[in-house]
Amino acid sequence: SPKAKAAMAAAMDELARYPDGNGFELKAKVASKHQVAMNQIVLGNGSNDVLELIAQVFLAPGRSAVCSAHAFAVYPLATVGVGGECIAAPAKDYAHDLQAMRAAVRADTRLVWIANPNNPTGTFLPYDELKAFIASLPKDVIVVLDEAYNEYLAPALRVDTTAWLAEFDNLVITRTFSKIYGMAGLRIGFALCSPAVADLMNRVRQPFNCNNLALAGAIAALEDAEFLEQSYQLNATGMQQIVAGLDALGLKHLPSHANFVTFHVADAAGVNQKLLKQGVIIRPLAGYAMHDWLRVTIGTEAE
Repeated sequence: SPKAKAAMAAAMDELARYPDGNGFELKAKVASKHQVAMNQIVLGNGSNDVLELIAQVFLAPGRSAVCSAHAFAVYPLATVGVGGECIAAPAKDYAHDLQAMRAAVRADTRLVWIANPNNPTGTFLPYDELKAFIASLPKDVIVVLDEAYNEYLAPALRVDTTAWLAEFDNLVITRTFSKIYGMAGLRIGFALCSPAVADLMNRVRQPFNCNNLALAGAIAALEDAEFLEQSYQLNATGMQQIVAGLDALGLKHLPSHANFVTFHVADAAGVNQKLLKQGVIIRPLAGYAMHDWLRVTIGTEAE
């Protein structure tokens, strides 16, 4: 956002000073935008940071977390990193199978990871099914709803999940400025949750986990609705172009609700290497047990 760039330029002279460890101004903006209290917000060095904070608080040896097969790789990494066990429930058509995930919850389960839309498949869970799933869980099981790609959803599909926080004390929603806001290099994101959960997360958070430029840029970005709409339209147009190209090549792809599309190709590793030699970086998905699939992010028109 041009407004974010201007705000960061203005903040340059203050880089000798530590950031506001509480992120007061950004929390105030987020609280106003999402209609939550400031003590329901936890800021992070990207949403990746808050995911790890959640794992630190609720997981330990002898505790488990449930995720879906083909979901974000950080979920098992964050779980195992604190000594927990990650249970990967079988996916359904490369998407979350909520019934299978509910069946995977054990007595020692303390966390359920859900990305909606999902990374790296781009699949989407209808909100009525998702809410019913959360309601079915024991109250001592935290549900992490990772909405990093939420702003790419078509308007007809959008639901304000932050309203669910009043109903579910065990819900944590994570958001990021890395995707539609175009600030991935600055590393800034946040979690929305109950005040009690936020308090626990802040106890293990590093005191200055969000830097001055990221804070300044994020505050300004929240005020730039025009840039957000431009980013949405750019992604929608780029998605149409890439999908049309995949169709012309006869390559199967997964319908995506995010800013990338995952497609099937013979010798994915070999194709990836050939693209790298042409200066094109996409994502091979062998690490997600999708050996014949590649994921390409929608960029600018030139890209």
